[in-house]
Amino acid sequence: MPFAEITGWGKCLPQAELTNNDLSTFIETSDEWISSRTGISARRISHVNTSDMAAVAGKNALAAAGIEGKDLDLIIVATCSPDTLIPNIASKVQLELGSKKAAAFDLNAACTGFLYSLETATRMIQSGNYQHALVIGAERLTWYLDWSKRDTAVLFGDGAGAVILSKTDKEVGLLDAQLGCDSEGRDVLAIPEFGTAMPRFEQDNGYFDFNFVGREIFKRAVKGMGSAAGTVLSRSSMTPEDINVVIPHQANKRIIEALCDHAKIPLEKAFINIHKYGNTSAATIPIALCEAVEEGRVQPNNTLLMAAFGAGLTWGAGVLRWGDRVTPLSQSDAALPEPATNALGLLEEAIALCKANAEK
Repeated sequence: MPFAEITGWGKCLPQAELTNNDLSTFIETSDEWISSRTGISARRISHVNTSDMAAVAGKNALAAAGIEGKDLDLIIVATCSPDTLIPNIASKVQLELGSKKAAAFDLNAACTGFLYSLETATRMIQSGNYQHALVIGAERLTWYLDWSKRDTAVLFGDGAGAVILSKTDKEVGLLDAQLGCDSEGRDVLAIPEFGTAMPRFEQDNGYFDFNFVGREIFKRAVKGMGSAAGTVLSRSSMTPEDINVVIPHQANKRIIEALCDHAKIPLEKAFINIHKYGNTSAATIPIALCEAVEEGRVQPNNTLLMAAFGAGLTWGAGVLRWGDRVTPLSQSDAALPEPATNALGLLEEAIALCKANAEK
C-alpha cells in the first residue's frame, strides 16, 4: 500500500491585523482580559473571500512541492465559511490553479475539517488512483461575527493553510487517524438558522446568533481530542516520548495545555501560534504546521501529533511522520492584494450595524 507524503506547504494570512487593544475601542474588554483567558493577542481580518485565501495558500504549497496546478489529481478545501455553497469553492481554487484534471470538493467539519480532509485525501491516494492532492484549510470566520458580543468577537480570525500530498512508497505522511463526532453537544457551538433553516424572507437575516457555551466546549474538546490522541498513539504502538512536535488546533491556549496534560506530552513540544492569529478554525493546523516547519521545529523524519475539535462537535487526532525535506523546492510570489484600509476600517460598517442591532 502506498503512503501520502507531505511534499509542499503554504499559508495565506490577510495583511490587516486587529489587536486586543483595537477591540477595546468598541467592546468592553482589554488586552489583559482576552490574553489571560485565551492566549490571543491579535487576529487577521480578511478583505477578500475565503476562496482567494485558499488559492494563495495552494499556490505557495505547489511551489514548495515543485509541481504545478496541472499535476494535481485532487483538491479538498476544508471550510465552514465558503464564499458560495453552490458551487463549492474548491472548484474556484481548481480554476485559479489550472488544475483541470483534479477532482474538487469542499468538506465541512468545522475546526476539525483539515484533519478530516487529510485523512480523506490520504486514503484516496492509497487507493492507487491519485498521485498528488492539495488539502487546504481556509476560513473567513470574522464575516459571521456579531462585533457587539465580547464572548465570540475576541476569539476568531481569518486565514488559510495548505499542504500537498504525494504518493510514495516511503512510510511517511498520515500513519493513523481517529475521527469522531460528539453530536449530543452540537448546540453548544453553533450558528443556528443559517442555511435552509434561515427565515428566507425576513429583512434582518444578515445577523447571526453564535451559540458558544465555553465551559461545555472546553470539557468536550479536551475529552474528544485527548481520547483520539490516546487511540492513535496506541494503535501506532507509540508512546508520548515518540512524539517530536504536537500541532494542535489553536482555539484556546488553556485547551492546548489540557490536551498535552491529558496525553502526557510536555507542553514544550506543542507548537502554539494562537497569540498571533486567534482561532482560524480549519486553517489553524495547516497554518501552524507551515510555521513550525519555517521555524525549524519540524525536522526530517520527525513524528507529529495533530489534534482538533470543532462545531458538530467534531473531533480527531492523527499521527504523521514527516519526510526528508523541510525546505521548499521553490517560492511563489502569490499574495493577496493590499487592503484599502486597516482592520478597524474594514470592520467599521459591520461594527456600526452590529451595535445598532444590539440596541434594538
